Amino acid sequence: MKMRANIAGASGYAGGELLRLLADHPEFEVGVSAASSNAGELITHLHPALQRYAGVRFVAHDDPALGECDILFTALPHGASADLVNTHPSIAKVVDLGADFRLTSPTAWQEYYGGEHAGTWVYGLPEMLGARALIKESSRIANPGCYATAIALGVAPLLTSGLVESEGIVVVAASGTSGAGRAAKVNLLGSEVMGSMTAYKVGGTHQHTPEIEQTLSYISGKPVTLTFTPFLAPMSRGILAAITLKMTGKHDVAVLRKAFTDMYSKDEFVHMVDVQPATASVYGSNNVHIAVESHPRVGHAVVTVALDNLVKGAAGQAIQNANIMYGFAENSGLTGQGIAP
Repeated sequence: MKMRANIAGASGYAGGELLRLLADHPEFEVGVSAASSNAGELITHLHPALQRYAGVRFVAHDDPALGECDILFTALPHGASADLVNTHPSIAKVVDLGADFRLTSPTAWQEYYGGEHAGTWVYGLPEMLGARALIKESSRIANPGCYATAIALGVAPLLTSGLVESEGIVVVAASGTSGAGRAAKVNLLGSEVMGSMTAYKVGGTHQHTPEIEQTLSYISGKPVTLTFTPFLAPMSRGILAAITLKMTGKHDVAVLRKAFTDMYSKDEFVHMVDVQPATASVYGSNNVHIAVESHPRVGHAVVTVALDNLVKGAAGQAIQNANIMYGFAENSGLTGQGIAP
């Protein structure tokens, strides 16, 4: 018998991606899917691609059935997950795709999100050193943010091997519009986005900044600082990050690349590629594509990373964490490759 997986926030993009991926999962099956304003509507009205759920309706978040499961995935706006989880304390395991439990610092939470800090759960980025053991023993997982996943995976090997400085990291990254959620916003209208790119939340104000610095500081044992400039790109999915780091010496590209292959040699979803990563190549998959170059004249390493913000950046990573928590094969339900073009 399969494990019962319920979803809160199933009407959004990340929630819809959970429904898509879990539909073919060999160990989990979806029980109930909850939504707020869309409670009572057919799932296929909002997610017409998901005909596996034809005739099934969203329930409300206060439906007691939401708590009747082996694992609950919460894909809610920040501040909402903590309240929901507290009303269902008996649920065996929870993976939160929101930000509520990612940060260890109440001060950082207050500065970047506002309101009361709900606490800190185990951070679910499996490819970080020692993370799998912590995830496996935990019943509550904070799923990383999409930008945070791309940047941490792109920086960690160089940082932990001592090949780059820990301070002054510069990141420029572009995200598709689905990263901003499904709510109607003027700046996300097709007429505003098509044929244009724009930066947003510049100058260290993006909410993933403290999460990234916290993660990299923890694994390196040194304070990490970065300048992060995100861009909104005219595409529905994907993240492409370009990361510039000051090298500790004039390392050639072979040395830099070896740090990545050493760290990720047993990780199925992280791939070093010989061409520059493209978001189209990881579309719909849990894969991460990374390339690294050495720029010895100015002493920089340059890392580029591509992933699908709704899969490895959200729902796919949440399922990867759930697989580890239950001792299933880590790639269960996540074997699909990219579907480009």
